[in-house]
Amino acid sequence: MADLTVRCAGLSFRNPFLLASGIWGESGDSLAGAWNAGAGGVITKSIGSFPRPGYPNPTIETYERWGLLNAMGLPNPGIEEYPREIEAARRSGATIIGSVFGGSAEEFATLAERMAGTGVVAIELNLSCPHAEGFGTEVGSDPEEVEEIVRAVVGRVKIPVIAKVTPNTADPAGLAAAAEHGGAAAISAINTLRGLAIDLHLRRPVLSHGLGGLSGSAIKPVGLACVWQIFEQVSVPVIGIGGIMSAADALEYVMAGARAVEVGTAVAFGGIGVFGAFVRDLSRLLDELGFERVEDAVGAAHPK
Repeated sequence: MADLTVRCAGLSFRNPFLLASGIWGESGDSLAGAWNAGAGGVITKSIGSFPRPGYPNPTIETYERWGLLNAMGLPNPGIEEYPREIEAARRSGATIIGSVFGGSAEEFATLAERMAGTGVVAIELNLSCPHAEGFGTEVGSDPEEVEEIVRAVVGRVKIPVIAKVTPNTADPAGLAAAAEHGGAAAISAINTLRGLAIDLHLRRPVLSHGLGGLSGSAIKPVGLACVWQIFEQVSVPVIGIGGIMSAADALEYVMAGARAVEVGTAVAFGGIGVFGAFVRDLSRLLDELGFERVEDAVGAAHPK
Protein backbone atom coordinates (compact mmCIF):
# COMPACT_ATOMS: atom_id res chain seq x y z
CA MET A 1 0.00 0.00 0.00
CA ALA A 2 1.18 3.51 -0.79
CA ASP A 3 2.59 5.60 2.06
CA LEU A 4 0.19 8.46 2.81
CA THR A 5 2.26 10.29 5.43
CA VAL A 6 3.17 13.83 4.44
CA ARG A 7 5.48 16.56 5.68
CA CYS A 8 4.07 20.06 5.46
CA ALA A 9 5.15 23.30 7.16
CA GLY A 10 7.69 21.33 9.16
CA LEU A 11 4.96 19.06 10.53
CA SER A 12 4.19 15.39 9.93
CA PHE A 13 0.63 14.26 9.15
CA ARG A 14 -0.47 10.63 9.03
CA ASN A 15 -2.31 11.34 5.76
CA PRO A 16 -2.95 14.47 3.65
CA PHE A 17 -6.65 14.88 4.53
CA LEU A 18 -7.23 17.73 7.00
CA LEU A 19 -10.60 18.77 8.38
CA ALA A 20 -11.17 22.28 7.01
CA SER A 21 -11.87 25.18 9.33
CA GLY A 22 -15.54 26.03 9.76
CA ILE A 23 -16.84 22.50 9.13
CA TRP A 24 -17.44 20.14 12.05
CA GLY A 25 -15.03 22.05 14.31
CA GLU A 26 -17.48 23.68 16.69
CA SER A 27 -16.45 21.62 19.69
CA GLY A 28 -13.63 19.49 21.02
CA ASP A 29 -15.79 16.39 20.61
CA SER A 30 -16.43 17.12 16.93
CA LEU A 31 -12.74 17.74 16.27
CA ALA A 32 -11.90 14.48 18.02
CA GLY A 33 -14.60 12.74 16.01
CA ALA A 34 -13.02 13.79 12.71
CA TRP A 35 -9.62 12.63 13.95
CA ASN A 36 -10.98 9.27 15.07
CA ALA A 37 -12.71 8.90 11.71
CA GLY A 38 -9.32 9.05 9.97
CA ALA A 39 -8.47 12.70 9.28
CA GLY A 40 -4.74 13.40 9.08
CA GLY A 41 -5.25 16.56 11.10
CA VAL A 42 -8.07 18.88 12.17
CA ILE A 43 -8.42 22.65 11.95
CA THR A 44 -10.55 24.55 14.43
CA LYS A 45 -13.26 27.04 13.66
CA SER A 46 -11.84 30.49 13.04
CA ILE A 47 -11.66 32.09 16.48
CA GLY A 48 -11.72 35.83 17.15
CA SER A 49 -11.03 38.11 20.07
CA PHE A 50 -14.63 38.12 21.32
CA PRO A 51 -17.72 35.91 21.02
CA ARG A 52 -19.70 36.43 17.81
CA PRO A 53 -23.24 35.10 17.29
CA GLY A 54 -22.88 35.15 13.51
CA TYR A 55 -25.60 36.14 11.08
CA PRO A 56 -29.27 35.23 11.58
CA ASN A 57 -30.81 32.40 9.57
CA PRO A 58 -30.97 31.52 6.77
CA THR A 59 -27.20 31.11 6.53
CA ILE A 60 -26.83 28.15 4.13
CA GLU A 61 -28.20 27.32 0.68
CA THR A 62 -27.54 23.78 -0.59
CA TYR A 63 -27.05 22.90 -4.26
CA GLU A 64 -27.54 19.15 -4.66
CA ARG A 65 -24.10 17.53 -4.31
CA TRP A 66 -22.07 20.23 -5.99
CA GLY A 67 -21.92 22.94 -3.41
CA LEU A 68 -22.99 25.10 -0.51
CA LEU A 69 -23.53 28.84 -0.40
CA ASN A 70 -23.08 30.08 3.15
CA ALA A 71 -22.78 33.27 5.13
CA MET A 72 -22.33 32.26 8.75
CA GLY A 73 -20.68 35.48 9.92
CA LEU A 74 -17.75 33.80 11.72
CA PRO A 75 -19.75 32.66 14.77
CA ASN A 76 -17.44 31.58 17.58
CA PRO A 77 -17.18 31.65 21.39
CA GLY A 78 -14.08 33.86 21.42
CA ILE A 79 -10.48 33.12 22.32
CA GLU A 80 -11.12 33.09 26.09
CA GLU A 81 -13.65 30.25 25.86
CA TYR A 82 -12.45 28.10 22.96
CA PRO A 83 -9.23 26.68 24.53
CA ARG A 84 -11.31 24.24 26.60
CA GLU A 85 -12.58 22.72 23.33
CA ILE A 86 -9.02 22.33 22.07
CA GLU A 87 -8.09 20.60 25.31
CA ALA A 88 -10.98 18.18 24.83
CA ALA A 89 -9.83 17.45 21.28
CA ARG A 90 -6.21 16.97 22.37
CA ARG A 91 -7.26 14.15 24.68
CA SER A 92 -8.04 12.11 21.55
CA GLY A 93 -4.45 12.51 20.34
CA ALA A 94 -5.54 14.66 17.42
CA THR A 95 -3.10 16.81 15.47
CA ILE A 96 -4.79 20.22 15.75
CA ILE A 97 -4.22 23.44 13.82
CA GLY A 98 -5.78 26.57 15.32
CA SER A 99 -7.52 29.04 13.00
CA VAL A 100 -7.80 32.72 13.94
CA PHE A 101 -9.25 35.85 12.33
CA GLY A 102 -8.69 39.50 13.10
CA GLY A 103 -9.06 43.00 11.76
CA SER A 104 -5.42 44.11 12.09
CA ALA A 105 -1.90 42.76 12.32
CA GLU A 106 -1.84 43.36 16.08
CA GLU A 107 -5.14 41.58 16.63
CA PHE A 108 -3.99 38.59 14.56
CA ALA A 109 -0.72 38.45 16.49
CA THR A 110 -2.42 38.64 19.89
CA LEU A 111 -4.92 35.94 18.94
CA ALA A 112 -2.24 33.70 17.47
CA GLU A 113 -0.13 34.00 20.60
CA ARG A 114 -3.10 32.99 22.74
CA MET A 115 -4.00 30.14 20.39
CA ALA A 116 -0.42 28.87 20.34
CA GLY A 117 -0.61 28.46 24.10
CA THR A 118 -3.37 25.87 23.80
CA GLY A 119 -1.12 23.15 22.36
CA VAL A 120 -2.06 23.41 18.70
CA VAL A 121 0.75 22.44 16.28
CA ALA A 122 0.30 25.38 13.89
CA ILE A 123 -1.74 28.53 13.30
CA GLU A 124 -3.86 29.10 10.19
CA LEU A 125 -4.63 32.76 9.51
CA ASN A 126 -8.08 33.34 8.03
CA LEU A 127 -7.24 36.09 5.56
CA SER A 128 -9.98 35.08 3.16
CA CYS A 129 -13.55 34.83 4.53
CA PRO A 130 -15.59 36.56 1.77
CA HIS A 131 -18.57 37.81 3.80
CA ALA A 132 -17.48 39.17 7.21
CA GLU A 133 -17.13 42.94 7.32
CA GLY A 134 -13.76 44.09 8.58
CA PHE A 135 -12.21 40.63 8.47
CA GLY A 136 -11.12 37.93 6.00
CA THR A 137 -10.92 39.17 2.43
CA GLU A 138 -11.24 42.79 3.55
CA VAL A 139 -7.84 42.58 5.28
CA GLY A 140 -6.41 39.83 3.07
CA SER A 141 -6.66 41.29 -0.44
CA ASP A 142 -3.70 43.68 -0.21
CA PRO A 143 -0.29 41.96 -0.49
CA GLU A 144 1.38 44.53 1.76
CA GLU A 145 -1.24 44.04 4.46
CA VAL A 146 -0.98 40.25 4.15
CA GLU A 147 2.80 40.41 4.57
CA GLU A 148 2.43 42.74 7.57
CA ILE A 149 -0.08 40.45 9.28
CA VAL A 150 1.96 37.29 8.70
CA ARG A 151 5.17 38.97 9.83
CA ALA A 152 3.49 40.19 13.02
CA VAL A 153 2.20 36.70 13.84
CA VAL A 154 5.48 34.97 13.01
CA GLY A 155 7.22 37.36 15.37
CA ARG A 156 4.97 36.31 18.25
CA VAL A 157 4.66 32.51 17.96
CA LYS A 158 7.13 29.66 17.77
CA ILE A 159 4.95 27.26 15.78
CA PRO A 160 4.36 27.24 11.99
CA VAL A 161 2.07 29.89 10.53
CA ILE A 162 -0.17 29.02 7.57
CA ALA A 163 -1.73 31.83 5.53
CA LYS A 164 -5.13 31.02 4.02
CA VAL A 165 -5.48 33.24 0.96
CA THR A 166 -8.56 34.42 -0.89
CA PRO A 167 -9.53 33.60 -4.48
CA ASN A 168 -11.66 36.76 -4.59
CA THR A 169 -8.87 38.91 -5.96
CA ALA A 170 -6.94 39.40 -9.17
CA ASP A 171 -3.77 37.67 -7.99
CA PRO A 172 -4.05 34.98 -5.28
CA ALA A 173 -0.50 33.81 -6.09
CA GLY A 174 0.75 37.33 -5.36
CA LEU A 175 -0.92 37.18 -1.94
CA ALA A 176 0.77 33.82 -1.34
CA ALA A 177 4.15 35.29 -2.25
CA ALA A 178 3.53 38.20 0.14
CA ALA A 179 2.70 35.73 2.91
CA GLU A 180 5.89 33.81 2.19
CA HIS A 181 7.89 37.05 2.39
CA GLY A 182 6.26 37.65 5.78
CA GLY A 183 7.51 34.28 7.03
CA ALA A 184 4.57 31.93 6.43
CA ALA A 185 5.56 28.26 6.68
CA ALA A 186 2.80 27.23 4.26
CA ILE A 187 -0.03 28.60 2.15
CA SER A 188 -3.58 27.21 2.18
CA ALA A 189 -5.77 27.96 -0.84
CA ILE A 190 -8.57 28.60 -1.39
CA ASN A 191 -11.42 29.87 0.75
CA THR A 192 -14.94 30.12 -0.66
CA LEU A 193 -15.86 32.17 -3.73
CA ARG A 194 -18.15 35.13 -3.18
CA GLY A 195 -21.64 34.30 -4.41
CA LEU A 196 -25.33 35.19 -4.25
CA ALA A 197 -28.70 33.42 -4.56
CA ILE A 198 -32.05 35.15 -5.11
CA ASP A 199 -35.46 33.96 -3.92
CA LEU A 200 -37.73 34.78 -6.86
CA HIS A 201 -40.94 34.79 -4.83
CA LEU A 202 -39.64 36.90 -1.97
CA ARG A 203 -37.63 39.07 -4.36
CA ARG A 204 -34.62 39.19 -2.09
CA PRO A 205 -31.40 37.25 -1.44
CA VAL A 206 -31.85 33.77 0.00
CA LEU A 207 -29.23 34.28 2.72
CA SER A 208 -29.98 36.80 5.44
CA HIS A 209 -26.65 38.50 4.84
CA GLY A 210 -27.12 38.58 1.08
CA LEU A 211 -23.67 37.72 -0.19
CA GLY A 212 -22.15 34.41 0.84
CA GLY A 213 -19.29 32.06 0.06
CA LEU A 214 -19.63 29.19 -2.44
CA SER A 215 -17.88 25.89 -1.68
CA GLY A 216 -17.95 22.36 -3.04
CA SER A 217 -17.41 20.74 -6.44
CA ALA A 218 -18.39 23.90 -8.31
CA ILE A 219 -15.23 25.69 -7.19
CA LYS A 220 -12.69 22.87 -7.67
CA PRO A 221 -11.33 24.20 -10.99
CA VAL A 222 -10.73 27.59 -9.37
CA GLY A 223 -8.99 26.04 -6.39
CA LEU A 224 -6.82 23.87 -8.62
CA ALA A 225 -5.80 26.85 -10.73
CA CYS A 226 -4.84 28.85 -7.64
CA VAL A 227 -2.81 25.98 -6.18
CA TRP A 228 -1.09 25.47 -9.55
CA GLN A 229 -0.09 29.13 -9.79
CA ILE A 230 0.94 29.39 -6.13
CA PHE A 231 3.09 26.25 -6.41
CA GLU A 232 5.01 27.87 -9.27
CA GLN A 233 5.52 31.14 -7.39
CA VAL A 234 6.41 30.16 -3.81
CA SER A 235 8.85 27.73 -2.24
CA VAL A 236 6.85 26.92 0.90
CA PRO A 237 4.34 24.03 0.91
CA VAL A 238 0.80 24.53 -0.37
CA ILE A 239 -2.37 23.08 1.16
CA GLY A 240 -5.19 22.69 -1.37
CA ILE A 241 -8.82 23.48 -0.62
CA GLY A 242 -11.98 23.61 -2.70
CA GLY A 243 -14.35 20.92 -3.94
CA ILE A 244 -12.47 17.87 -2.68
CA MET A 245 -15.28 15.33 -2.76
CA SER A 246 -13.22 12.21 -3.49
CA ALA A 247 -9.72 10.78 -3.34
CA ALA A 248 -9.34 11.52 -7.06
CA ASP A 249 -10.11 15.20 -6.40
CA ALA A 250 -7.44 15.22 -3.70
CA LEU A 251 -4.87 13.66 -6.01
CA GLU A 252 -5.58 16.33 -8.63
CA TYR A 253 -4.67 18.92 -6.01
CA VAL A 254 -1.53 17.00 -5.08
CA MET A 255 -0.45 16.80 -8.71
CA ALA A 256 -1.13 20.55 -9.01
CA GLY A 257 1.33 21.11 -6.15
CA ALA A 258 -0.47 20.59 -2.83
CA ARG A 259 1.23 18.57 -0.10
CA ALA A 260 -2.01 18.27 1.90
CA VAL A 261 -5.67 19.10 1.34
CA GLU A 262 -8.52 20.40 3.46
CA VAL A 263 -11.92 18.71 3.29
CA GLY A 264 -15.06 20.66 4.16
CA THR A 265 -18.19 20.41 2.02
CA ALA A 266 -17.71 16.65 1.56
CA VAL A 267 -18.02 16.33 5.35
CA ALA A 268 -21.16 18.47 5.33
CA PHE A 269 -22.77 16.13 2.78
CA GLY A 270 -21.28 12.77 3.78
CA GLY A 271 -20.33 13.09 7.44
CA ILE A 272 -16.95 12.39 8.99
CA GLY A 273 -16.91 8.89 7.55
CA VAL A 274 -15.59 10.40 4.32
CA PHE A 275 -12.12 10.59 5.85
CA GLY A 276 -11.73 6.84 6.17
CA ALA A 277 -13.09 6.32 2.67
CA PHE A 278 -10.77 8.95 1.19
CA VAL A 279 -7.73 7.41 2.87
CA ARG A 280 -8.52 3.92 1.55
CA ASP A 281 -9.36 5.19 -1.95
CA LEU A 282 -6.25 7.36 -2.22
CA SER A 283 -3.98 4.49 -1.24
CA ARG A 284 -5.54 2.28 -3.94
CA LEU A 285 -5.38 5.05 -6.53
CA LEU A 286 -1.71 5.74 -5.87
CA ASP A 287 -0.95 2.03 -6.19
CA GLU A 288 -2.77 1.89 -9.53
CA LEU A 289 -0.78 4.87 -10.83
CA GLY A 290 2.57 3.50 -9.65
CA PHE A 291 3.28 5.93 -6.80
CA GLU A 292 4.89 4.42 -3.70
CA ARG A 293 4.22 7.57 -1.63
CA VAL A 294 1.71 10.38 -1.93
CA GLU A 295 4.61 12.83 -1.65
CA ASP A 296 6.01 11.42 -4.92
CA ALA A 297 2.93 12.82 -6.69
CA VAL A 298 3.31 16.41 -5.42
CA GLY A 299 3.52 18.71 -8.45
CA ALA A 300 3.60 15.73 -10.85
CA ALA A 301 1.37 17.52 -13.38
CA HIS A 302 3.77 20.43 -13.79
CA PRO A 303 6.22 20.45 -16.70
CA LYS A 304 9.55 18.99 -15.64
